[in-house]
Amino acid sequence: MRVLVGLERFAMAEESLADGLARLVNSAPGGDGAGEEWGRAASAGGSAGDLIRAVAGHGLVLHTGGEASLAEPAALVGAARGLGLRVWAVTHGPVGRARFAALLGDEEAGVATVAGLLAGAEGPGRDADGALDVDLLVVLDAPQLDVEAAALLTESLPDGARLVLAGDPGVLWSVGPGRVFADLLAARACPQVASRRPDPGPLGELVSGIGVGELNQVAAPGKEVVIVPVRDAGEAVHRTVQLVVDSVPRAIGVPAEETQVITPGHGGAVGTRALNAALKERLNPGPGRFGGFDPGDRVVHSPAPGRTLPGRVVTADGEGLHLECAGERIVVPRERVESSVRHGWALTAHQAVGCRWPAVVVVLPGDAAGALSRPWVYTAFSRADRHLSVVHGVEQALPRAVAEVAAKPRTTRLPVLLAPQVPVADG
Repeated sequence: MRVLVGLERFAMAEESLADGLARLVNSAPGGDGAGEEWGRAASAGGSAGDLIRAVAGHGLVLHTGGEASLAEPAALVGAARGLGLRVWAVTHGPVGRARFAALLGDEEAGVATVAGLLAGAEGPGRDADGALDVDLLVVLDAPQLDVEAAALLTESLPDGARLVLAGDPGVLWSVGPGRVFADLLAARACPQVASRRPDPGPLGELVSGIGVGELNQVAAPGKEVVIVPVRDAGEAVHRTVQLVVDSVPRAIGVPAEETQVITPGHGGAVGTRALNAALKERLNPGPGRFGGFDPGDRVVHSPAPGRTLPGRVVTADGEGLHLECAGERIVVPRERVESSVRHGWALTAHQAVGCRWPAVVVVLPGDAAGALSRPWVYTAFSRADRHLSVVHGVEQALPRAVAEVAAKPRTTRLPVLLAPQVPVADG
């Protein structure tokens, strides 16, 4: 018999999550609209019709797809509200929240972050029993849900509520424990709706190929994808700075402040620390008089493990370092600046999950070959909306990683815990 050893808090969270998901799967959704009304909504929902039909009759539904597929959860939210349901959507971070709210066409559209919802700072209120005042909760960026956050979300839903977990299964898994979304896809415990809306253009074609293990050459007449070969670390740093400061703004029309650099690690000659130092010298030179930072510095704030908030330094005073992150003002106490704030011109792919930028420069120095995997490459390349430059120094290690190096396995119990509680779903 196989014996698994793990921290009690994570084991308990996984058991609680399994119980909560089974409750949703085995409970009939609330009587919130006649079947024919859901049917009409599905017929009018275009490519979201399959998702709307699945949600009409089930308490738990999974939805998979890339950036373009977000239009389908957005259509679901609109359709459900049209039927009088109380609907909220949650995202991994504030950047995703703003993007989805814009997709809905309403900045006050009932979109929160997972952390904000669980802390009670965002989202709907709660009823007398402590359950969220929702009939439908749509969770975007679902691969980033760790087992504890997923358990808390599920426990917070009232009986008869519906839960949709939506995300791109090709991206890196959560920083926290578990692999909730991947486990649920494998368990087939509920309907799964795969979007048929591919991300458009050469970038969409490139990323779609990576998702199935193929690194294809794509036609990019508008310079949507550019490969920049380099021989060593010094050249990689030089070319990266050149791309951000000069080449991308001049040739693509994307300014430096809208271009994000992504590299495999923090240390080394071409890690985030080295790249951020080089980029700061060109883009916002200064003495770093506020704990190493100056007003105007691009930063990332990590208030908790697995949470990354891109932003900028506004000022500093006796209270601490004042940041603007996704339109919100945040004050980081002086004693926490060193541990929770980093320069943010260059990030790792894990830090970049849940965000997208008009232009992305992915830096692959020669010593990064061992850090590459298909999910890493997929995540890094798919952060770009309009343009991707690849500073390429790993030669054949890149196509080999895409073709052969899958995500590192994680041992979890969720499928085993779910199996005796829910039937295997057909779709």
